[in-house]
Amino acid sequence: MSGEQARKLTVLVAIWALLLLAPYWMPPLGGYTALGTRVLVLGLAAMSVNFLLGFTGVLSFGHAAWFGLGAYGCGLMLKFIALSTPLGLIAGTVLGGVMGGLLGALIVRRRGVYFAMVTIAFGQVFYYIAFQWSSLTGGDDGLRPFSRQPLHLGFATVDILSDATAFYYFVLFCFALAVAIMGFILRSPFGRTMLAIRENERRARFLGIPVERHIWIAFTLSCFFMAYAGSLYALVNNFADPRGLHYSQSGDFVIMAVMGGMRSFWGPLLGAAVFVVLQDYLSSVTINWMSFVGLLFVLVVLFFPRGLLGVIRRKSEA
Repeated sequence: MSGEQARKLTVLVAIWALLLLAPYWMPPLGGYTALGTRVLVLGLAAMSVNFLLGFTGVLSFGHAAWFGLGAYGCGLMLKFIALSTPLGLIAGTVLGGVMGGLLGALIVRRRGVYFAMVTIAFGQVFYYIAFQWSSLTGGDDGLRPFSRQPLHLGFATVDILSDATAFYYFVLFCFALAVAIMGFILRSPFGRTMLAIRENERRARFLGIPVERHIWIAFTLSCFFMAYAGSLYALVNNFADPRGLHYSQSGDFVIMAVMGGMRSFWGPLLGAAVFVVLQDYLSSVTINWMSFVGLLFVLVVLFFPRGLLGVIRRKSEA
C-alpha cells in the first residue's frame, strides 16, 4: 500500500469513526443527537448536488424540487397508504427520482446558465403546486400529521420514533448505503466518463461519447439521491412543507457543496456540517444568521476556491 493510499484509508476511517460516535462526543461539546441527524441528511443532499455539479460540471438550481417531492412522497405514503418507514422512504425516492428523470430528458441539451434557469423554473412549478393543492399537501401549513414508525426486524423492534439515538443510527445506515452506491458509480467507467465530460465536453463528444445521454443519467441518479435525502428529511421532522421545494433551498445545497469542497467526495458533508451548526447556533442569537453564513461563503469562494476540505488537506500535507 502506497503512502497516498494509506493516507486516504486513514481519513476514511476517521470520518466513519466520527459519524459512528457522534451521539457520544457531540453532547459534551454543546451539540445534540438530532443535530447530527440533520447534518447527515442535508449532507447527503449536498453530496447529491455535488454528484452532478462537481463530477459532471452541470449546475442545477432546482434540485430542491426533488428533495421536496421525496419528502411529500414519504409523508403521503405514511399518512394515507401504509404505516411503514421503509415504504415511505421507497415511495419518496421513487417519486422524486422518476419525476427528475422525466424532466431531465427535456432539459438535458441546455448548458450553463440556461440549464440552471430551466431547473429553477420546473422547481418553482412544483413549489406552487404543493402550495396551492392544500387538500392533498396541506398548502402553506404543510403535510401533517404523519410520523416515522418503529422498525420491525423480525427478531427485534427498533423504536426510531422516540429514541433519538436509534433514529440517528438508522439515518446513518441509510446515509452509508447511499454513499456506498454513489462511490461505486463514481469509480465505475461511467463515473470516469462523467469526469471526462466535466473536463472537456467537446473532446468527449469527439471521442464518440453520447454526452447528452450520460448527463441525463447523471442528472437522474442525482435526483434519486436527492429524493432519498428528502424522504429522510420528512422522517426527521415528521413534516413536509412547500419550502422544501423552493429555489432558496436549492441555493443552500449549492452553498454547502461549494463551501465544503465542490469537486471532492466528502467536501459537501463538511460544508453541510458547518452550515447546519452555524444555522443552529446563530439563529438562536440573531434573525440575520444567513448574513454571517453568506459572508463565510464569500470568504471561502474568494480565498479558498477548493473549499474548507481543500484547506484541511493543504494543512495536512504541509
